[in-house]
Amino acid sequence: MTPAPNSTPDAPPLTRRIQRLIQRVRAFDRRHPSAWDLLLTGFFVTAALIDYGEGGWQTIAHNANLPDWLVCSMSLGLSVPLLWRRRHPLPVLTAMSLIALANSLTGAVLQAALLQFFLVFNIALRLPLKTLWWAAVLVVGPSVAGALRFPDGGWDGQVIPAIWVFSVVALLGIAVRTRRDYTEALLDRARRLEVERDQQAQLAAAAERTRIAREMHDIIGHNLSVITGLADGGRYAAAKSPERAVQALDAISTTSRTALTELRRLLGVLRDDEPPAAELTPQPTLTDLHQLMDGVRAAGLPVRMTVSRHPDSVPPPGPGQQLTVYRVVQEALTNTLKHAGPDATAEVNVNYTPQAITATITDKTTSTHTSIPSPEGRGITGMRERTALYEGTLETGARPTGGWRIHLHLPRNEDPEP
Repeated sequence: MTPAPNSTPDAPPLTRRIQRLIQRVRAFDRRHPSAWDLLLTGFFVTAALIDYGEGGWQTIAHNANLPDWLVCSMSLGLSVPLLWRRRHPLPVLTAMSLIALANSLTGAVLQAALLQFFLVFNIALRLPLKTLWWAAVLVVGPSVAGALRFPDGGWDGQVIPAIWVFSVVALLGIAVRTRRDYTEALLDRARRLEVERDQQAQLAAAAERTRIAREMHDIIGHNLSVITGLADGGRYAAAKSPERAVQALDAISTTSRTALTELRRLLGVLRDDEPPAAELTPQPTLTDLHQLMDGVRAAGLPVRMTVSRHPDSVPPPGPGQQLTVYRVVQEALTNTLKHAGPDATAEVNVNYTPQAITATITDKTTSTHTSIPSPEGRGITGMRERTALYEGTLETGARPTGGWRIHLHLPRNEDPEP
């Protein structure tokens, strides 16, 4: 048998049955609060009228010769107000205390006066705890008045029991309230943790999509620009120098295969069904810049590169920073191929010291039809994102004498966690 949602699985069978019964009663109360109030009120009104009709109240009354209409009115006045005990507990208790005062002063001592403690429980459960002081006055006051009016019963038989019962009921209400608040706090914390977990998952997915888009842009954009340059050069050379056209086609084939290999590697790590089958190849480093320059030169862009370190013994930066430098240089040269015009030349200077790594990419052109890369494009945005990952700076802008300049500065920090 499946245990109730809030029951203890290891509890004895009888305890589990009681817990399931309590859960059903609470569920019924939540669904039909008015029905439960009517049922409870009807039960105690019937009990009060039976006590009045059978004359049971006379066995403990200080004055058994009271008129029937007065006893009946007090019985109803102490039981009917239970119908509003949850919505207006303090006003209802105030009204019942007046009836209880009449009950004590007349000497009827109706047992229905004990129904006031239902109101005490609801006050401790729902209202500010300081309200219990006022409730204590309303409950104990009639008992004190009765002890003064009929001293034969003694304070021990009237006032002390009222104080003890009030204390027990108030503590019970506070205990139930504390447990309820604690349970609601746990549920609220669980809901907030679930929301935070979903938000973290969304942020991680967005960051991963951005990283993949950046990688694909760098891979496909650069290689397609190189292929476009090679194709244009091969078309012009086909008529005059077939050998050069063949060389251009060979370079296009090599560049296409390289792009396809990198693209397969990137898409391979995204496959969830067979992650071990993904082809794992090293990420580009500073040593691959020479190969990058060869591809750009083959596409028709004259480029000169210098790589220096100060002092000579300084170790190279981490693989993540080397990849950032490589991608920035790659994107800068790609923009030069696309926007700088046919007479453009480029210069790349990479320098790293114990404190920082810098890379400056400059293109020069005399064409008057040079287009400027958009600062809002994916290329420059991707370069800035890579730079921000290592708390570096990236400066981009047109040169006064023509062309474009990009300057990258990365502090020599440890690579951040993936």
